[in-house]
Amino acid sequence: MNPLELLVLSLGLSMDAFAVAVCIGLTLPKADIKNAIIVGLYFGGFQAAMPLVGYFAAFWFAEHITMFSHWIVFGLLCFLGLKMLLGSLKKDAEQSNLGQAALRFAKMLPAALATSVDAMAVGVSFAFMQVDVVLAVAVIGILTLAVSMLGVKIGNIFGMKFKSKAEMAGGIILVLMGVRVLIGHFMG
Repeated sequence: MNPLELLVLSLGLSMDAFAVAVCIGLTLPKADIKNAIIVGLYFGGFQAAMPLVGYFAAFWFAEHITMFSHWIVFGLLCFLGLKMLLGSLKKDAEQSNLGQAALRFAKMLPAALATSVDAMAVGVSFAFMQVDVVLAVAVIGILTLAVSMLGVKIGNIFGMKFKSKAEMAGGIILVLMGVRVLIGHFMG
């Protein structure tokens, strides 16, 4: 795999994390650098770790997880999206369901897992290709960290302007991402 292919692959893998980071940014009262780093570390860390999991467990794990990974991703994204939608329906004076609570371990873990399942599948393919796994994992992780941090900031800019409507849009986006995963599985 040449450097350009690795960069394009890494960017593609980071797009789900970017979309969820935007949704998180929509709900944050303030997206300071600390919040952006927290989100970036979760997503970048999982995007870097999951290809290693896939790489080292190439045959056994992939055979078992690919049969139902689409359901896992669908469930996690819909759960997060529906919580976000419910939060958007509350009065503005009430605290959002995700808001600062989005940065808690219990909220970030499912989001990071949902966005990194495809990275595990990529790791499986690394086992059958001539790939410098350490370099690939580093590029995937660092790029996802940066893209996720940017997503938090972009989401927060829109969230500050549109408040609950932005949170509702973020919830809808997450649910649609989950539905897209299912449709993609059944169609292709």
